[in-house]
Amino acid sequence: MARTPSQTKNNEERAKSRRLGSLGALWPFMRPYRLLLSAALCALVATACISLILPMAVRRVVDNFNTKSGELLNLYFGAALGIAALLALGTALRYALVSRLGERVVADIRKAVFDRVISLSPAFYEKTMTGEVLSRITTDTTLILSVIGSSISIALRNILLLVGGLILMLFTSAKLTGLVMLIVPAVIVPIMVLGRRLRVLSRENQDWIAASSGNASEALTSVQTVQAYTHETISQAAFADVTEKSFDAARRRIWTRSGMTAIVIFLVFTGIVGVLWVGAWDVRAGVISAGTLIQFVIYAVFVAGAVAALSEVFGELQRAAGATERLVDLLEAEDTVQDPSDPRSLPEPVRGEIVFDDVRFAYPTRRDTPALDGVDLRIAPGETVALVGPSGAGKTTIIQMIQRFYDADAGVITLDGVPLTELDRQAFRRHLALVPQDPVIFAASARDNIRFGRPDATDAEIEAAARAAAAHGFLTELPDGYDTWLGERGVMLSGGQKQRVAIARAILRDAPVLLLDEATSALDAESERAVQQAVDTLAEGRTTVIVAHRLATVKKADRIIVMDEGRVVATGAHDALVAEGGLYARLARLQFTDGMAAE
Repeated sequence: MARTPSQTKNNEERAKSRRLGSLGALWPFMRPYRLLLSAALCALVATACISLILPMAVRRVVDNFNTKSGELLNLYFGAALGIAALLALGTALRYALVSRLGERVVADIRKAVFDRVISLSPAFYEKTMTGEVLSRITTDTTLILSVIGSSISIALRNILLLVGGLILMLFTSAKLTGLVMLIVPAVIVPIMVLGRRLRVLSRENQDWIAASSGNASEALTSVQTVQAYTHETISQAAFADVTEKSFDAARRRIWTRSGMTAIVIFLVFTGIVGVLWVGAWDVRAGVISAGTLIQFVIYAVFVAGAVAALSEVFGELQRAAGATERLVDLLEAEDTVQDPSDPRSLPEPVRGEIVFDDVRFAYPTRRDTPALDGVDLRIAPGETVALVGPSGAGKTTIIQMIQRFYDADAGVITLDGVPLTELDRQAFRRHLALVPQDPVIFAASARDNIRFGRPDATDAEIEAAARAAAAHGFLTELPDGYDTWLGERGVMLSGGQKQRVAIARAILRDAPVLLLDEATSALDAESERAVQQAVDTLAEGRTTVIVAHRLATVKKADRIIVMDEGRVVATGAHDALVAEGGLYARLARLQFTDGMAAE
């Protein structure tokens, strides 16, 4: 299903609050490059001043065009040429400095946003689509690059030309300048009125682009499911609908901006023609010289061009202001899971004792349905515990809570006697190894995928882990062996092969706490036996929490925890639980039938 902007937030209200002052949020990223910024500003001011000097040289040339001294005429032409050369060099320098500044700042923004979103707890992604985040990192930062590397520079230069041109126009001819000033209110009004509308449309356009990216990302990451259920036409229609809405918002923005530009340019140049007409009669009357009129006209063109350019840039700044706020939203996104300001350290060595003390928890998007309801659980160091129960019983939630992907609404979870909320997340997660039900394979080589468990591992350690996970055989048969690129999400591997690579990664991690969430669900019987033997060896001396349905896995656990509707309803060994009857016995009959037959 496509997520619309209204589903993520009340975007219309947010759009109405947008101000160019939002661009001030970029300053912290520009502050480290004050020297580069100062050099760019100096080049910008210099080129603006040179531009304002050029009409004076033109005036001298025109007024002395009929002079008898050819040397004086040559001097004025030479001066005009020198000014033009300085202007060209200054403009090139300004462009180089500003472009470099823009690229540097945007690179820092992208890194800062990614650093933030990669550390946010899963609760954030329950409400925000990954595609929307990617759109902000790419599309929005591209807008900001355009502004820093071009638009702001153009705006500042034209502001200088506007102010400087008006001042020099006043000194050139106060009368003609007064006439020009009568035009200014007529130009400002449409900028203010249409600019407000443009701001709203710019934000709406960006929101629909983000929604489009989110829709496409969701469909493409699940492309096999989409095709398997012949959902292509529906997915295409949904994406087309969101894309068309984005286009409609862009079309309204373009027409609004085009209308504003047309009105401003028409008013400005109509005023110039009128002023030029008055000036031409003053020249005929001998009130001013022809060179003075030409100088005034050039300044007027500068001023008019500056106003027109500012009206153009204004739209870009509006879009960038919205993009900046969207990125700031990510940078300032509230994370429901926070590291303590003064974290405690785990006792060394880490033993792996896990305790749940009356833990209650409901997912942020399902607050009315408790996932854990008063769970009391103690897992001793080195103990292997199997979590069993129907779907939605809270088994995987236990795994997630041990990793502190979420904080409990009530109760305490401790690792070796220290509450998880008092530990730095990265520090204590180094002591955990996870094999999820849906193994994550990165678009990298097989070797790098296994090395993900411990980045400093040697090739020999990687191969040893792969052997232990029964993965060495099929990995060596790949075209480039361990160096074979596995494709996005491991498309080159079967489900069982992906699982074995994930298990090799966990074996390489060599952590005191091992978390297995249906780790052998995708394996055939032969592979399962090999992997189960590796897991049994790996589990020795480690705290192991297993979410499993297969009888072979469950029976080998030191203790079985039976869960239902977020509560622990029974605990004990397999035979004792079967003898008790109840939920476990029923699950054993229904879910473990194949396993029993195999046994």
